[in-house]
Amino acid sequence: MSFSLIGIVTVQVYWIGNAVETKRKQFLNDVKISLTAVSEEVAEKEYEEFQRQIRPFLNATPRATSSMLRNFILQQIDTTGTKVTAYTLTVLEQNIKVGADFLENDSLFVKKIIGKEDFFNANRFSTNSDFSTNSNSQNFTTIKRNEKAEKVYYDDVFSVYKSSFPINKRINNRELNATLKKEFSKRGINIDFKYGVYSADGYLTNLKSGYYTINKENSIGSPLFLDNSGNSEFKIYVTFPDQKEHILAGISNILLLSIFFIFIIIIAFSSSLYQIIKQKKISEIKTDFINNMTHEFKTPIATINLALDAIKNPKIINDNEKVKRYVKMIREENKRMHGQVENVLRISKLEKNQIEMSKVAIDMHDIVEEAISHVSLLANDKEGSITTHLHALQSEVLGNHLHLTNVLVNMLENALKYSHEKPNIEVFTESTSKFFIIKIKDDGIGMGKNAQKYAFNKFYREHKGNVHDVKGHGLGLAYVKEIVVNHQGTVFVDSEKGKGSTFTVKLPLI
Repeated sequence: MSFSLIGIVTVQVYWIGNAVETKRKQFLNDVKISLTAVSEEVAEKEYEEFQRQIRPFLNATPRATSSMLRNFILQQIDTTGTKVTAYTLTVLEQNIKVGADFLENDSLFVKKIIGKEDFFNANRFSTNSDFSTNSNSQNFTTIKRNEKAEKVYYDDVFSVYKSSFPINKRINNRELNATLKKEFSKRGINIDFKYGVYSADGYLTNLKSGYYTINKENSIGSPLFLDNSGNSEFKIYVTFPDQKEHILAGISNILLLSIFFIFIIIIAFSSSLYQIIKQKKISEIKTDFINNMTHEFKTPIATINLALDAIKNPKIINDNEKVKRYVKMIREENKRMHGQVENVLRISKLEKNQIEMSKVAIDMHDIVEEAISHVSLLANDKEGSITTHLHALQSEVLGNHLHLTNVLVNMLENALKYSHEKPNIEVFTESTSKFFIIKIKDDGIGMGKNAQKYAFNKFYREHKGNVHDVKGHGLGLAYVKEIVVNHQGTVFVDSEKGKGSTFTVKLPLI
C-alpha cells in the first residue's frame, strides 16, 4: 500500500510538473507571438502615417526640383508587312522636396512618377502605305500615376525618415501600452505587465512602464522597428509579476482535482493504517484483559471450592463456627467477583449512556471526607496516611453523589495500590472563579510519559514485559474519566517514574 501510494503521488507530481511546464512554454510562446504582432503593428502604423503625410505632396502640383523623361518603344511588323503593332511608354520622374514643416531635415525628397502609354495596331489590305489613314487601325493612349514604382522610392525615403527621429517621437508610451494590452488580450493574457524598450547598446529609452529594470531571467524580449534587412536597433522586454499565478490558474481545476484525490487516497491510507494499528492494540488489550480476568476469577473460585470441600467434611459440618467462617469466605469471594463484573458492566453502560445520573447541589468537601473514610481501612492496613489540605473557598458543584464518591474512591485506591510500603497520600482542594479543583498526590511508583497518554483508556495497564505488578483490569481510571466528563469537567495526571503521581480533577462550580 505504501509503495503504491508513493507511486501514485510521484506520478501525479510528475504529471502536474509537466502540465505546469507545458503551460509555461505556451505562455512564453503566446507572449513572443504577441510581441511580434506588436512590432509589426507599430511598424505598419508608422508606415501608414508616413504615407498619409507624404501623399499631399505627391497629389499636389508643386514645382519639381528636377525631372527626368524616359521613353520605351516596342514595335512589331509581320513578315508580309501587312500588320503593325506599336507600344510606347513615356515615364516622367519628378523629384519633389518635402516641406520643412513636415520634417526637421529639409533635404528629404520623394519621387512622383507619371506614365503615358500609347498603343497602336493596324492592318493594311491595299496598296496604301499609310497605316495611320487605314480604317482598320486601333490607337489607345493612357496617362496615369505609377504608384507601384513610387513606392519603391519612398520605401527608401522611409528608411531615412525613421533613422532621423528618436524612438520616443516615433511612438509614445500610451500607444505602445495600448497595443501591448490589445495583443496580449487576444491570446488570453489579461494580467498586469511591465515593459521597457532598450537600445542596441543596452540603454533604457523613455519607452517604459514606471521604474522598469530589466531582469533577463524573468523578462521576455522581442526586436522593435525592424529595418529592411530584418535588423533592429531597439528591443522591447516585458515582465509579468503575476506570471506564476496566471500559469497555475490555467490548470487550477485539474490541479485542485488531482490534489483532492491524492488527499483522499492519503486519508484513506492513513485511516486504514490507523485502524490496523488500533485493532492490533485492541486485540492485545482484550487478550491482556481476558488473562487478568481469568487470574482474578481463578483465585476466588479456588477459594470457594476449597471452602465448599471443607464444609462437606463430616468433622467440620457439625462445627457451626467453622461453617460460618467458610460461608463468610464464600460470600466475600462471591462479592469480589460480582464487583469485578459490575465494573465491566458499569463502564459499558456509561459509554452507551444507559445509566441515569441525577445531579443535585453537593459539597465536594463532604465527598472528599466520605471517600477517605471508604479507603481508611486499606490505608491503615498498609500503615499509610492520607492527609487533607482543603483550601477551596467554594466547593459546591452540581453532581451525582454516588458516582463522584466512587471517582474519588477509585483514585485513592489507585494511589494506595501503586505506592510503596507505608504510602503517604495528600489531598488538596482549591477553587477559581469557575472551577473546583481537587488534587490527589502520592509518592508511589509513578508512570512514564507514554503511560500518562493512555492512563484513562479502557483496559489499559502499563506493561512490564508480560507481568502486572498490581492486579486489576484497567477500568478504574476509565470510569473516573467517564464520570468527570459527564459532569462537564476534566481530569489529567502529572507523573514521574519513581517519584509518584498527581491526579487533578476540575469540576465547574454552581
